[in-house]
Amino acid sequence: MNDTAVLSPTLSPSTHEFSEVIHRLEAGGSMLPDTPENLKQIIGIYKAYAVPMDFYWRDLLYIAEKVFLNPLPAFKYFISDKYLDRPNAYAGDGADLRIWRGEADAHPELRDFMAKGEFNRKLPKLFHHLWHDRVNMEFAEACMEAMLWHEDINPQFNAYLDGDEYKQNSDLAIRAYFKGNPLMLGLYKLFPDMFLEQVKKLSYYANLGLFWEVMAPVFFEMSDLYDEGKMTTVPEAMDFLVNGIFAVAGRPIFHHAYIDGKCYEIIPKSQGFTWLYEAALPYVEAVFYRTAPFRGTKSYNAQAGQVPSDQKDFHYGILYADVFPVGSAGIPPTLLMQDMLHFLPDYLIEDYQQHGRGEDDILIQLGITFQRSMYNVTSAVIQALRAALLYPLDDPNPDHLKANRQFFEQQIDRFKRPEARLRDVQDQSYR
Repeated sequence: MNDTAVLSPTLSPSTHEFSEVIHRLEAGGSMLPDTPENLKQIIGIYKAYAVPMDFYWRDLLYIAEKVFLNPLPAFKYFISDKYLDRPNAYAGDGADLRIWRGEADAHPELRDFMAKGEFNRKLPKLFHHLWHDRVNMEFAEACMEAMLWHEDINPQFNAYLDGDEYKQNSDLAIRAYFKGNPLMLGLYKLFPDMFLEQVKKLSYYANLGLFWEVMAPVFFEMSDLYDEGKMTTVPEAMDFLVNGIFAVAGRPIFHHAYIDGKCYEIIPKSQGFTWLYEAALPYVEAVFYRTAPFRGTKSYNAQAGQVPSDQKDFHYGILYADVFPVGSAGIPPTLLMQDMLHFLPDYLIEDYQQHGRGEDDILIQLGITFQRSMYNVTSAVIQALRAALLYPLDDPNPDHLKANRQFFEQQIDRFKRPEARLRDVQDQSYR
């Protein structure tokens, strides 16, 4: 490791398996070592991630608000111009809080790719879609489904979704959407829970869309600061994320549907759900840590305990992923890797060409870079939780410092599993 933390004189060295990581966190650092190579990789991949994310959040909200309960949503990825032009609440002159100095509508690189695709030719949109020459929204939907499935990570949100008020709000929207369609209204009468479950799923589309609407401008701004020489260390990159988390923590999480020009507040803003507790933390837990085994890449013997019986023990997220078999067609992280490939900054492309098999394994290389970058994001979440729940890193009270250490060690305990990649990302040769 290339960075050495300065230990508090009131604490003895940690005896944890990952003691050097613990000491780095106690010094205000990240789980990633502070090296120029790590900084270059994580910032470059944040930029490559932000461009497709700018589509993900727009299309997630388009599906939740406009496509809604269309029984044949064949064109749900054909986002309308209104949603491409929709101002991001954290970019542009009219922003609620301007995080990125860029424009508020869809990113120019995204618009160009949507128009021309990998073919670099303007062809009918349906042709690009059927040829899979497009942004892979299936990845975004897989993240949403992970959040929906791991219900225990979002108890207050899910309690509301199972409550009477939510069902009444959903009922109004369902009846309005199928007004004049006796067949669908008849099916709704026969199978109300099936329709309500679909609305619940759409509420998670909205939840994730509102989460990513924040993260896209955060990553764009980090990339710009790096290009300008104003972000020079890994801890600075982590601190930017921590500050962003606190700045937008109270952003409302809601679900509105727009039917025949009328807004139906399925989850009203007044319900009080917030970005940090109902979106960001559940997202990290469901997607970074848990998800589910990827079908078709490995055989699991559940009777032998290879699949945990308790969902809270699942460990198939990006922080644990073996990127090599994941790099197979149709696997959700690979769909993201393919999306990021189109928007890599030149300095990352040049870096990848000099390692491994060059462009022949570029998806694997950028997948591992993405894994590194998410360890930095997770570090920001851990530091933000410590700041919110415990004590300052320079607190003079030794008992408070011991509480901080106990918290850090409990967090890092999750990476003792042999599948975890924390040990790998300490080494620059892991590519």
